[in-house]
Amino acid sequence: MGKSGSIRFVLLMTLLFESGSFLTVEKGFDVDHTNATSWCSMPEACDVHGFTDWFKVGRHCVKYFYSRANFTEAEFKCRSKAPGAHLVSVHKRKDNNYLLCLVKKFNPKNLRIWLGGFEFFKSGKFLWIDGSYWNYQTWTSGEPNHMYTSTEECVEMNWKEVGKWNDDSCGVKKNYICAFKYNMRKEDQE
Repeated sequence: MGKSGSIRFVLLMTLLFESGSFLTVEKGFDVDHTNATSWCSMPEACDVHGFTDWFKVGRHCVKYFYSRANFTEAEFKCRSKAPGAHLVSVHKRKDNNYLLCLVKKFNPKNLRIWLGGFEFFKSGKFLWIDGSYWNYQTWTSGEPNHMYTSTEECVEMNWKEVGKWNDDSCGVKKNYICAFKYNMRKEDQE
């Protein structure tokens, strides 16, 4: 997507999610009562100059932000943190597990976070806000349950089942993980 396409996309997303019609309260059940101290494998530190407090997950450097924001606010905050950054997209089970470990490490009392997924115009089709291909998903049992409505159009992690995804109202404020693609060395690509 070119620069003008990205700008139009951001403006469209802003109009959709900032309409004021979204709830600002969390769902009833929270993962706060889940054992967040179970063992997990942390990803390596990102070796990109200036971003060594970020972590390598797949082809991205990612960072957990302990700063509650609705989906649109979180996306704009990600874009201000690093060149080409967006809310994180997830393409493998291993990457999903790394993200879960980061959340457990940095905020074990509240595991719910925004991912960069959203439902495209009540179509039942989910997309990643960074434009990458939707090739992996791990929904909580019975989710997504509000497809084809404007009630819950954004993807969160750790609502009812740790490590699983849920569709939720985009206006709810949550912590989030940002990601940007780093240039991999040839030996890392093999």
